Amino acid sequence: MQEENPIKTKYSDTELNEFRELITEKIKMAREELTELAGTLSSSNSNGDDAAIAGKTLEDGSATMEKEQTNQLAARQKKFIEQLEAALMRIDNKTYGICRTTGKLIPKERLRAVPHTTQTMEAKLKQA
Repeated sequence: MQEENPIKTKYSDTELNEFRELITEKIKMAREELTELAGTLSSSNSNGDDAAIAGKTLEDGSATMEKEQTNQLAARQKKFIEQLEAALMRIDNKTYGICRTTGKLIPKERLRAVPHTTQTMEAKLKQA
């Protein structure tokens, strides 16, 4: 009978590769979404001639607000991609899945839900 290690301190290479695949797929989807947002922004910048735009002063405010919201979404998406890329680096360093606050292993369920997290739920809640 094989003796089981009572406290696991890091994920195996096989487990890390599973997370790598999950994160790589999320990065791909996030980049596609960012490209769509960028396309929306560039098309809204070139929407008609000056005379047509001058007649739409009431719409200007809502268009500006919509553009600002799209900019915020794009900024959030960029940050999300950066966080996912940092998670890939932690996989390469074999530190992925280890809570930066407690040093404990972050449960797989949490990592599947939030693959870029660096904290266990307990550590995150204590921080709030």
